[in-house]
Amino acid sequence: MIFNLLNKKEQTDENINLVKIIALLIHAAKIDEHYSEKEKKIIIDFIVMLQNSFKKSKDNVKNLSQKEILNLLEKAEKFENNSNQILEYTKEAKKMDLDTKRLILKFLWKIILSDDKSDVYESSLMRRICGLLYIPDKLSGEIKSNILKGKNI
Repeated sequence: MIFNLLNKKEQTDENINLVKIIALLIHAAKIDEHYSEKEKKIIIDFIVMLQNSFKKSKDNVKNLSQKEILNLLEKAEKFENNSNQILEYTKEAKKMDLDTKRLILKFLWKIILSDDKSDVYESSLMRRICGLLYIPDKLSGEIKSNILKGKNI
């Protein structure tokens, strides 16, 4: 599960996997050729939300400082800049349970819809990601619709 990525015991490989998932969010933010501060904030919120959710279920969780969160974001940005395939980003997410995939999809849609529109490239990216993560189009559509309606899912 994605929450294992914040566990103290396995910081090396797990940290790389978290960076890849964050890079997927960054890739979605950059697909419209405009990576805004609002999108960065959503990605940081994703990292913080993971940390807070994991703390509730485990005692042995590293509390990431703001500096460490920004460092993770910077590593993910570099990874995304040096990568040319979304397969690299989705490989780890594919192994996760449906609830975790749903969470990733929710934040992807939040990023894409942060500018109040979804263009052809963004929609195509979401269809490809859903296919790679084995997420039904119906679920993706429901998540998108709920975000557009302002529901907290």
